[in-house]
Amino acid sequence: MENIKITLKDGSIKEYEQGISVMDIAKSISEGLARVILAAKVNDEVVDLYHQVNEDSSLELLKFEDEEGKDAFRHTSSHILAQAIKRLYPAAKLAIGPAIDNGFYYDIDLDQKLNNEDLEKIEKEMKKIVKEDLKIEKFVLSREEALELMKEKNEDYKVELINDLDKEAVISFYKQGEFVDLCAGPHVPTTKKVKAFKLMSVAGAYWRGDEKNKMLQRIYGTSFEKKKALDEHLEMLEEAKKRDHRKLGKELGLFTISEFGPGFPFFMPKGMQLKNELLNYWREIHKKAGYVEIETPIILNRELWETSGHWYHYKENMYSLKIDEQDFAIKPMNCPGGMLYYKSNMHSYKEFPMRVGEIGRVHRHELSGALHGLMRVRAFTQDDAHIFMLPEQIKDEIKGVIKLIDEVYSTFGFKYHLELSTRPEDSMGSDEEWEVAETGLREALEELNLDYKLNEGDGAFYGPKIDFHLQDCLGRTWQCGTIQLDMQLPQRFELEYIGKDGEKHRPIMIHRVAFGSIERFIGILIEHYAGKFPTWIAPTQVKILPISDKYMDYANEVKKELFANDIRVEIDDRAEKIGYKIREAQLEKIPYMLIVGEKEASEKTLSVRSRDKGELGNIDIKEFISNIEQEVNDKINSL
Repeated sequence: MENIKITLKDGSIKEYEQGISVMDIAKSISEGLARVILAAKVNDEVVDLYHQVNEDSSLELLKFEDEEGKDAFRHTSSHILAQAIKRLYPAAKLAIGPAIDNGFYYDIDLDQKLNNEDLEKIEKEMKKIVKEDLKIEKFVLSREEALELMKEKNEDYKVELINDLDKEAVISFYKQGEFVDLCAGPHVPTTKKVKAFKLMSVAGAYWRGDEKNKMLQRIYGTSFEKKKALDEHLEMLEEAKKRDHRKLGKELGLFTISEFGPGFPFFMPKGMQLKNELLNYWREIHKKAGYVEIETPIILNRELWETSGHWYHYKENMYSLKIDEQDFAIKPMNCPGGMLYYKSNMHSYKEFPMRVGEIGRVHRHELSGALHGLMRVRAFTQDDAHIFMLPEQIKDEIKGVIKLIDEVYSTFGFKYHLELSTRPEDSMGSDEEWEVAETGLREALEELNLDYKLNEGDGAFYGPKIDFHLQDCLGRTWQCGTIQLDMQLPQRFELEYIGKDGEKHRPIMIHRVAFGSIERFIGILIEHYAGKFPTWIAPTQVKILPISDKYMDYANEVKKELFANDIRVEIDDRAEKIGYKIREAQLEKIPYMLIVGEKEASEKTLSVRSRDKGELGNIDIKEFISNIEQEVNDKINSL
C-alpha cells in the first residue's frame, strides 16, 4: 500500500499508509490530542474522525473551541435528542435537527403537546444514551434504498427531503445504536462525548419555514464539553432574561407594540427621546465625515422596483398597494430612492466621492412567528448611506467608513469582529469587476491592521461586503454594521458621470449602515446597558426629589436652570417619603438624583446621588451643570 503525505496546520508534513483514519493520525501525534478532538478538516472539508484519507492532503484537527468542532458536537447533541424522542414517543416523526449558534434544535411532528415536564423526561433519556457510549457510524445508500428505509420507518419528512435531492446522489445516514437518521454529518465519534447539555424550550415551527405547511414542535437545547461551561452559559441566559429589552422597554416607558399592529412598534416619549439622541449623534458624526443627508419617498411605483430587481426577487417581503390603478410598493430599503436622487442631476468626477446619507423608514413583511420586540419588526428606521466614487477611490472610502463605524461602536463600549464575504456562485458582474472590488475591501482591512474572518462565496450577488459583528456585555454577538460594494445597481439604473476624458462612465457605489435598524440597535442597547443608559442618551438624565412640598419652589428653580442648560430633568412631586422616591428613581435607572431639603434650599446647593457611584455629597448647582455637560460632551468617558 502506498504512503501519503499529510500536511498539518503548523506546516509540518507526516507520511502515513494510504487509507489511514483521521483518528489514527491524531493518535500518532498524541493520545491526549486524540481524546479531545471532535472532527477534522481534510482539504478544507469537515469530516468525521473515522474518515479515511487516501491521498496527499492538508489536515486540521478540530476541538470544541473551533467553530466546526462545536458544530459537530452540537449536531451530535441533536441526534441524541432525536434518539431519546423516538424511544419515548415512537409515533413521533422527525424533520430536521441542526446545530445553531449556542446550541441545537430538532423539529418533530407529534400529536402530544410537549411541556417542561416532558423535556425533563427527554433529558433523562438523553443522559442514558450518553452513558451507553454508542459509536456514531456513517453509511451511504442509493436514493432508492434511502427512500425504502425511511418509508419503512414511517419518516415522511425524511422521504420528502430525499425526494428533493438529486436523483443520482449517494445519500448518507448516521447510526448510533438502534437509531438511524438521514444526515450529511459530520458527528463526533461516540455519544459519550456529549456530557453537559440542557433542553431549553419548545416552540412552534412551520415545516420548512412555510406558514402553509404543518406546524411542528421545535425542541431547543444547548450543549458544552464541560459542565462548568454549561453552567456559565445558563447563568448568562438568566442575566439576559433580566435584561430582556421587551420587559425593560415596558418598565422604563420606552416603547410598546399594540395588538392592532404586530411588528409595528410605538415609541413612548422617553423612547422617542432616546431615539432622537441616537439620530442627533448619527447626524453629528456624518456631518463631520462629509456626508449630506436626503429623504426619499416611502411609497414608489412598480417600475422602480422592477428596475431595482426587488419586484421579482423580494416581493413576498414587500407591502404593495394600488394608487390610480397603478401598482406601488412601500419601500423595504432605501437604495432605489438613493439611485433616483443621484439621477436627478448629471455629475462630474470632480464631485466624487459623493457621500449621501438617509435616515429612512422602511417596511418589510416578516412572518408573525419571527417577530421579536424591537429585534425583528415590520417597520424600522435604517441609517443608510450610499457613496458614489471612482474605482481608484474604493480603498480610501472603505477605510473611512470602517473608521466611522468603529467610532460609533467605541462610543457605546462595544467590541466587534469583522467578516469579509467574497463572490458567491450566483453573482452578477465580470471577473475584473469582482477582482477590483474584493481587492479594495481586503487591502483596506489590511492597511488598517484589522483582523477579519474570510467567508468565501458568502457575498451578495451584486458585490462583496464587510460585516461588523458587535459583542455586548454578556458576550452575545449581533450583526449590525455592514459595508457592501455594489456594481449592479449603478448599471440597472444607468448611473453616469463625466470623467476626466469628457466621456460618460459608470460610478462605483458603496451601501453601508452603522446602526443598521435603529429600532434593533435600541433593543441591543437596552440589553447591553440593562436599561442603565449612559448620561448622554438617557431619556431622563436627572430627577429632582424634594423631601417635602415645602421645598417645591426650590425644586422648580433647580429644574428651570437645568432645563435652560439642555439637561433632561423631571421632578418627583408626589407626597411620598424620600426613601420611596429614591428607590423609584433607582428602578427607573435615572443617572442622577438630586435630593433637595432645608439645607439645600438655604445654601442653594444640591445633594447629589449617582446611579453608578452612590452619594456624591452637596454640590453647587453650577458645578453640577458643568459636570453633566462635560460628561455628555465626552461620550466615551461617560461610559
